[in-house]
Parts: sequence; C-alpha cells; structure tokens
Amino acid sequence: MPGFELFGAEEQKEVQDVLDNGVLMRYGFDPMRNGHYKALELERDLANRMQSKYAQVVSSGTAALTVALACAGIGSGDEVIMPTFTFVASFEAILSVGAIPILCDIDDTLTLDPKAVEASITPKTKAIMPVHMCGSMADLSALKAISDKHNLILLEDACQAIGATYDGKPLGSYGDLGCFSFDYVKTITCGEGGGIITNSETFADRAHKYQDHGHDHVGNDRGAETHPFLGYNYRLSELNAAVGIAQLRKLDHTLTIQEKNYTILRNALAEVPEVSFRRVPETGVENYSFLNIFLPTEDIARKAHKALGENGVDACFYWFDNNWHYYKKWEHLLEQKSLSKFSQEIQSGLQKNNRSFDASDLWMGRTISCLIKLNWSETEVTNRASKMVEALKSVLVKSVL
Repeated sequence: MPGFELFGAEEQKEVQDVLDNGVLMRYGFDPMRNGHYKALELERDLANRMQSKYAQVVSSGTAALTVALACAGIGSGDEVIMPTFTFVASFEAILSVGAIPILCDIDDTLTLDPKAVEASITPKTKAIMPVHMCGSMADLSALKAISDKHNLILLEDACQAIGATYDGKPLGSYGDLGCFSFDYVKTITCGEGGGIITNSETFADRAHKYQDHGHDHVGNDRGAETHPFLGYNYRLSELNAAVGIAQLRKLDHTLTIQEKNYTILRNALAEVPEVSFRRVPETGVENYSFLNIFLPTEDIARKAHKALGENGVDACFYWFDNNWHYYKKWEHLLEQKSLSKFSQEIQSGLQKNNRSFDASDLWMGRTISCLIKLNWSETEVTNRASKMVEALKSVLVKSVL
C-alpha cells in the first residue's frame, strides 16, 4: 500500500523544482517561484481525479477532518456519529472543533452499520462520519438516505481508501465532504499531508481560509488580506505538495499492482472453507490496499494471527487488540484524559460512549487484515499465499481436535 514504495525520478523532479526556486511556502513570494505553485497544482489534480469541483490540501489527514468539520459548521456540543473501528484522528478532529464523537457499531463491511447509525441519532446529531477503513467502504447509499432524512452532513473519511469507488464515484465524492490522508504509509504519500474534496462552493471557500489563519487570499499582499473568521495553520508546504503531485499521477498504476497482489492472496485463501471475507457493498470497488478476512471465532483468529507471524507472514493486523484503531484501547477517550479541560457538555456527551459494542466486537474479534505491498514480486506474493494457507489450515485443524 505505501506510496513510498514507488518513489522515483518523478518525485525527485517535482521536489527539485521547489528547491531550485527556494520557496517552500504555498502563499506569497510570487517573483521567486518561476511559475511553480505546487500546492495549487496538487489541488487541481486532486479535484480532477476525484471528480469533484473543489479540493483543498492541508498538513495531514487529521487536519483535513478538522477543516472539513469546521467548514460544515459543526462545533460546540454538536454530535458526530463515527465508527468503533477507525484511527484515533477521527475523534481527535471532532473534539478539536468542540463537538462530541459518538461511537457507533460496525457491521461486516467493517464500517458503520446503517441501522446502528439510525438508532444513534439525537437532536444534537449534526453529522455522520463513515470511515472507509482498510481500502473499502461503508454502505453509502443507506447512510446518504439517513443523512438526507435527518438533514445531516455526510462526511466521508477516505484516508485509507483513496482510489476506491462507490456507485461509479470516487470515494470521498459521494457525501458532502471527503477527506484523505497523504502521510508516509498511505497509498499516496506527501510525507505528511491531507486533502479535502467537495462540490460545495461554500465549504470550499471556508476551507481555503480556515486552513490559513482565516486569510481571505484576496490580492497579492499578504499583509493586506482580511480575516472573515478565525482559522488555524493547517497549510501544506510546497515540498510536501510536490511529492503528492508525482504520487497522484501514479495512483492508477498503484491500484493495478494492489489489485493483482490482492487477488492472488484472496484466491488462495478462498480455498480454505472456514475463511470468509469482508463484505464490499454492492456497486463498491475496493482500492485493494488490505485483504480483510474473518475466522470462525475470536480464539481461532488470535491463534491464526500468531501463526501467520511465526510462519514468516508479516504486515498482518489483529485490530481487536490494537491501541490506535479500535475503541477498546482508547482509554484516553473513554476516560477523558486530556491536557486541556473538557467542557461539562463534552464530558457529559462522551459518557454515552462508556457502553459495550457487542456487534462490533463480534466482527473485529474474528478479523485479520493483511496489508498489500507494492514491491512484492509475483513469486513473493505466491509464496506468501502458500504460507498463509498453511498457517491458517494448521490452526483450524488444531481447533477441531
């Protein structure tokens, strides 16, 4: 999956352009640039590739979520429904704008369960944030129907699924706003970075201002710009953007490699009767960055994960015990540990998350996710498939004895 596996002359050329003119900041210094505006170029390319009217690049995926939430007018005391399986950035971004993350069960898509979402809506709910984890997507048509019914913002966190599609549309473009991460281990990397896409002129206008201290970017004099509202510094540097330009051009090539390697592994594991696969919603196409399997029980999944490692199969994840990606290990959220003080309203709202999520546990306890790498040779992928089958069969046989 990581785009850095394909670093080459293309990235070097774009970065050298920036170093040659010496302007690392995206705004100002026009006479020195020699026509190079890398962040602006990346935004244009991203909007075009994602079939959206507008794109805004920022300093990280977390920043993208934060800016998107702010642009949608979500703030103090508002509730945002998010899945129990995601990355900690999801709730960090929600809290950063003064809103309250409301955890919600997932289903066999490993993303938000629409029925659980509907049951979680209150008068304070302002947005639904599906997180397209591990390369595949939520049931977006159902979530869109719920959003429309209750007049809610649908914010797609596609940070782990760039290049995937739903109903013929790029992920991120289906809802009101979509967010991407371009950090070092993502399918496309800028080293650090993120992006927002939208078809809303209002949201786009707010985004370019909010991510740069509220500057309106009118005219060529930074000192004369006005500030229509408060903002923060989430700008992406020209160096980071330069890398992203080259990486985005490689996206289709990257997806082709991922699909090829994914298919070899999946076809091999499909021969093991006890193995089933994550459900991809109808009309959805993964970006093939992870192969996600279910084992019959939590105990077997734990043993299988251990056996895979012992059999020389790396980059397989048992998220159920992971400190960053599953609610059970988010004690800092559940116990409200922060360097700053939460308002009484947020403290009260967060208490809603101190409950069991049995439906999520049922799926995550049996799930193993295997990263798909780009630099594997066909021989390496085939050997890996054989090792995986061997390890899983060994565990399954022992579980019957």
